[in-house]
Amino acid sequence: MGEKEKALEALAAQRWRIALQLTLAMMVIYFGFILLVAYAKGAMGTQLVPGLSLGILLGALVIIAAWVLNWIYVRWANREYDEAIRRLGE
Repeated sequence: MGEKEKALEALAAQRWRIALQLTLAMMVIYFGFILLVAYAKGAMGTQLVPGLSLGILLGALVIIAAWVLNWIYVRWANREYDEAIRRLGE
C-alpha cells in the first residue's frame, strides 16, 4: 500500500472518529432531554419566567446544540479534512 493510500485511510478513520464523537454527543443531549421529560416532569414544568418553563428552555437548547455540533463538524471539515484531501491530490 502506497503512502497516499495510508494517508487516505488515516484521514477516513479520523473523519469517522469525529463523526462518531459528535453523533454520540447529540444522542446524549437528545436522550438526556427525553429522559428528563419522562422522569422529571415536575422539574421540567418549573416556570423560570412567565411563559418560559425549564422544559421549553432545554428543548430549545437541544435544537441549538444540534446546530452547534453541525457547525463544529463543518468547521473541522473545511479546515482540516478538505485541506488534507487537497494535499493528497497533489
